[in-house]
Amino acid sequence: MKKPDFYRQPVAWTGRIDGTDEELLRWHQRIIPVNLLTGTLPALKSHQQGIAFLGFACDEGVRRNKGRVGAAEGPVALRSACSNFPVHFDNDLIFADAGDIICKDDQLEAAQAALADTVLTIRKAGYLPVLLGGGHEITYGHAQGIYQHLQQRKRNEKLGLVNIDAHFDLRIPGQEGSTSGTGFWQLAQDCKLEGVPFHYLALGIQANSNTQQLFRIAGDLDVQYVDADAFLLQDKVLLQAAISQFLRDVDHIYLTVDLDVFSAAFAPGVSAVAYNGIRPEGLFLECYRSILQSGKLAGIDIAELNPSLDIDNHTAKLGASLLFEIASNLHYH
Repeated sequence: MKKPDFYRQPVAWTGRIDGTDEELLRWHQRIIPVNLLTGTLPALKSHQQGIAFLGFACDEGVRRNKGRVGAAEGPVALRSACSNFPVHFDNDLIFADAGDIICKDDQLEAAQAALADTVLTIRKAGYLPVLLGGGHEITYGHAQGIYQHLQQRKRNEKLGLVNIDAHFDLRIPGQEGSTSGTGFWQLAQDCKLEGVPFHYLALGIQANSNTQQLFRIAGDLDVQYVDADAFLLQDKVLLQAAISQFLRDVDHIYLTVDLDVFSAAFAPGVSAVAYNGIRPEGLFLECYRSILQSGKLAGIDIAELNPSLDIDNHTAKLGASLLFEIASNLHYH
């Protein structure tokens, strides 16, 4: 790793043990901790797939964005909420925990660079990076790592960015630099510099959470978006058409889920709660699963869990349920 000061090695998962027979196993009994400073992810055989969990213990971007801090503890809470999940996948899926990237001395940009470097390592090993946030500043480092991997492959492959979120995260960085709300604007500028297309689909956008300027920037960048009303009013045709068309137009997908897209009744533990957010059921699950099952997934993260604001772990359990869906519907590229 290029920035070892920003890396924290994984801690062993613990939980309930009902036995060691395969049909009794839980996630904590299958997880393989890997210290990337001293070792490598297990080599995958041709018939195997691998998931590498990586935490991003950082909320400096939330602080800079004038939000409520606490998301740096999100990775610990997500792992805890996942630990006792029963195993419903076979031995051909390798489960690894690659530790955490931490933000040292408020050096967000350095932490994002370390995150990109680690995501690149995971992708080169053939694993799907499944990142545990952390504030939504996770997007910039995570997507950068995927772009770098595609550049090294030199196959002219198109990466599509899908953000399930109430916010565009297209803010222009100010004097402090990157924040939790600037990630997609930064990626758009990087794409412009590199001469590669910027493919961005946002699902769940709330008019009351984005200024006119952000909608204008989205238009200038040809961002595709579907607002939260499509979920609230059960507009299945609109959502399926938008997702299907986007999937057809790209070769790989980076997917990020900001937990503040969900109604406060389901996700109270976030920096910016949404009283009228979408519901994590029915139509949302259908859309989410269609992306997981597309065969084009190159990386996914769950962002903005703030355990200090959670109520009876509701938000942590919601985030964990989204991670469970990944293992159950995994088709990655």
